[in-house]
Amino acid sequence: MSSSTLSPDEASLPLLENPAGGVPEVVDTVPRLRVAAKRLAAGTGPVAVDAERASGIRYGHRAMLVQLKRAGAGIVLIDPEALPDLSIVDEALRGTEWILHAATQDLPCLNERGMRPDALFDTELAAKLLGYERFGLAAVVARTLGVRLAKEHSNVDWSTRPLPAEWLNYAALDVEVLIEVADILQEQLLQAGKAEYAQEEFEALLDFRPRTYREPWRRTSGLGTLKSKRALARVREMWELRDEVARSRDIAPSKLLRDRDMVEIAGTRISSPEDIRKVRGARSLSKAGLRRLYLAIVHADGLPEAELPGRRSPDGEPRAQVDRMLVKARLDAMKPAVARIAEDLGMTHDLVVPPSLVKQLAGLTNVGRPSDVSRFLRTHGARNWQADLVSSALSEAAAGVEG
Repeated sequence: MSSSTLSPDEASLPLLENPAGGVPEVVDTVPRLRVAAKRLAAGTGPVAVDAERASGIRYGHRAMLVQLKRAGAGIVLIDPEALPDLSIVDEALRGTEWILHAATQDLPCLNERGMRPDALFDTELAAKLLGYERFGLAAVVARTLGVRLAKEHSNVDWSTRPLPAEWLNYAALDVEVLIEVADILQEQLLQAGKAEYAQEEFEALLDFRPRTYREPWRRTSGLGTLKSKRALARVREMWELRDEVARSRDIAPSKLLRDRDMVEIAGTRISSPEDIRKVRGARSLSKAGLRRLYLAIVHADGLPEAELPGRRSPDGEPRAQVDRMLVKARLDAMKPAVARIAEDLGMTHDLVVPPSLVKQLAGLTNVGRPSDVSRFLRTHGARNWQADLVSSALSEAAAGVEG
């Protein structure tokens, strides 16, 4: 779960150090999981849900600890490494609203374990809709409940076994007050006239899936600094090798070789494995690892021109249908129009409408009337409330540019 830095005022608030009911033992056997599921099913009201991952340490983003709290059931901590199939918990919570903070972070790893909500409330998203300047869990708890959470274990290695008691205490606190926070935020949304916006957002999150990429190697940080297709081919080969090794060893790819090191190697003259060692980030590679990396580069260097990757990613935004100057002029008019709406609502402009959609709209041959804009936005993933708010303003802004 994401953390946040507290302001001086928030730092003076009373510290919530321990869950009221204590920290339960971690559920790590099937019989104990059955008991926990029955307890959760017998509980009442919504359930607070959170997950801890070891991203940046282990391969992928799988859940390493799942925390739940429900009235009548108390806090439940589950080890999904010992119990990878949590469908029994999912069944126990059928029809129950989940309360999460930053749902897009936790839903994918919970889905992998067989858990998917029928309804949810995202406290981070609610805080954003309400115009909170800071919306990490600690900041939202401080503002709504007047207490502060200890966040000193937010970046630990959650794949560690057994998990230390102080880490489990931290994890339990993440769900201890989440339902109370959601109740306060829901009331604030109602008072602000934004409850319908929030409900539409929450319903859309039920179908959330992380974006997938046809060429994930193009996500390499710093790739844009490379100018030749041959250098891009080198990165592709190194990325695929790194991913294969990382998966087999269950280690984060960056632990083997950082993105910036691959980019540096791709732009370096390489005629032997030892040339790779000139790059500082590659000096710790084993002799065998260095050899495999060298062979990947040799393979990339030997590819015929027709097999080299293009400069443009197939996952990029569609090309504009009109010249760049018109796109720029439209954007220069559209962005302030969105900013004014955002200011009136006390939201950030990217929450009012995704900037990528505004850019795509500006690149159309004809932006059209408000109804045309609304149709385009909805077709490309905007919520109904977003399209209703901005369609007229975007249409008018484009029309003003085109005369």
